[in-house]
This record gives sequence, structure tokens and C-alpha cells, in this order.
Amino acid sequence: MRRVLLPPSISAEPVPAGAGIVDFGGASMGTTWTARVALAPGAMAAGAPLRAASLQAGLQEQLDQVVAQMSHWEPASELGRFNRAGAGTWHALPADFFEVLHYALEVARETGGACDPCAGVLVNLWGFGPTGRHYEAGFVPPSARDVASVRAGMAGRVVALDIPRRRAFQPGGVQLDLSAVAKGFSVDKLAQYLEGQGCRHYLVEVGGELRGAGFKPDGQPWWVALEEPLAPGTVPAGEIAVALHGLAVATSGDYRKYFMQDATRRPHTIDPRSGMPITNALAAVTVVHERAMAADAWSTALTVLGPEHGLALAEHKRLAVRFLLREGKGLREILSSRFQKMLEEE
Repeated sequence: MRRVLLPPSISAEPVPAGAGIVDFGGASMGTTWTARVALAPGAMAAGAPLRAASLQAGLQEQLDQVVAQMSHWEPASELGRFNRAGAGTWHALPADFFEVLHYALEVARETGGACDPCAGVLVNLWGFGPTGRHYEAGFVPPSARDVASVRAGMAGRVVALDIPRRRAFQPGGVQLDLSAVAKGFSVDKLAQYLEGQGCRHYLVEVGGELRGAGFKPDGQPWWVALEEPLAPGTVPAGEIAVALHGLAVATSGDYRKYFMQDATRRPHTIDPRSGMPITNALAAVTVVHERAMAADAWSTALTVLGPEHGLALAEHKRLAVRFLLREGKGLREILSSRFQKMLEEE
């Protein structure tokens, strides 16, 4: 039996009569992006190529701006310059960069540092940063002593924010990594751009993280199936389809980016509190939220916290979360109360 997750409220704004779907897409952040937009017949008739080209360029520009500000892969980005800045210096940040960093630091505070944007040096140490990748020749996984040394060097180095003046303090040596937040933020930027262009019915996606609004021309919402990592012989937990009508969804897990070390899976999600890749048997954590940035950040944070502490925090914050826990040859599903409340069976 298929289960569906429905939004708490439905917009009364109908799709324009005779609307059709126009697809946009491209590359950004080392992955791909897509946008499916329901446009009125007039937008697809005379002048449509110009209208479509304008939307394509505008959508790509939103993502280019995020990269220029927040990419830890681009040395010339605003983030790259902050990471190289001298100790004890303050830096004025662009509005979007400051918003994302502020939110990421709030999540770090609420999780006791389980998802810390200042832990980029640990991500790099484990071969998941822009250089010294784990799949490159010569890479050697860090020893316990290496991890302890890096963590000791991070101790007491706090990135403070001056909110009125939109500035951030570089204590020295802090390597920001906003990859657990910036991709979700970029999805929100695509949605905001389309809204600003008068587009109310769309589905946008960057690297598998999605946000939708309105309806398709057939009157149906934008249905998407939740990710479920299945190895050969794995028993599935059961399909769930989400109606992305004013909602976003993001999934974190141990199955996308990882390497094996002595028969141990080393996923790209690092616990800053220990300096080690997670080992809590969580295969995937999916968060459904009104904002993609929040879904992105919390899916990562709850993955680090694990099923017990993660579920407790999800309940406290009333987050809609699905945990998939590896158990024997199958996946055990754990749902937060809010997620359960939004579920129906077909």
C-alpha cells in the first residue's frame, strides 16, 4: 500500500487555463539543477523563446551567485576569502552569505555542535573537501591522533556574528563549509526568483533537493517519491510519495558519498563533536519543511545525532522527519509525530 504525505494547507490559486510545463535546467555546485514551470499559453506562444531564455538565464544567475558567495570549492568565493583571512579580523558579508551562515550557526547551537559550519577542516581531513579527495592517489585516512590534533586546533575558535552590521569574525584558521545548508538555500533562491517573475506553479530541484508550489496543468500537485537506499537483497521500508505543494524535501544519508576503510563505511557526514564520520547505522534521514534550507540543514544535523537523539529533537522542534535505520537485511522506519500526522494511505 502506497503512503502519501500531504501539505497542511492547499492554495486556492488555480493553474492558468491551458497552461503547459516548460522545463529548465543546467549545472551548478558540482551537480545538476532543474525547474519545471507551469506557464500560461501566452507565455508559450509568440515571444515564448525570449521568455524562456530570460527565465533560464535568471535561474542560472541565482545559482551562480550562491557559488560566488558560498562555495568552498572556489578559492575566489566570498567564503574562500573568509577562510584565508587573518586571525582576529571582521568581514562584511553579502546578505545571502550572512543569512546562510547565521542559520547554520543556529542549527549548530541547537544541536550541541552536531552540524557545525565551522568544521570544514575535519571534512577536508577525511577527504571530502575540495582537495586531497578520498578517491585520489595518495590519500590516507587520518589516524586517531590526526583527528585529535585537528580538533585540539579548533578548540575555542568561534566565528562570531555582528548582526546589525552583517559581519563575521574570523578567529584564525576556521574553515567554513556550508555544504549542509547552501544547496537547500539555492533551491529556495530558485523558488523565490520564479515567484518574483509571477510564476506560482513549479517544481525546482538542485542535486536531489526539491521544493514545489501550486499544481501541474492537470490539477495534480508535484508528486515526488522519497529516497530509499536499497542495496541488493535489502527489504524496503515502503514507498512514500510527497505532494510538494508549498513544501520542500531534503535527504541526507550514508549511501551517496563514502569510502570503505577496513570493511567500515566512512560516509561524508562528519560528526564535529568526535571528528569522525558517523557510525550510527542511519541510512537516510528525510526532512519535509516549508524551506529547503531548513530541510537541508536539519536532515544533516539529525543524521549526525542519530535515531534516538535526532528523533527527540525533531519532536521538540515539531519537524516532519523520516529516519531509515539499517537493521539486518532491511531498513527500519522511524517517523516523527508531525510526519505521521501528514501521512495518508491510498
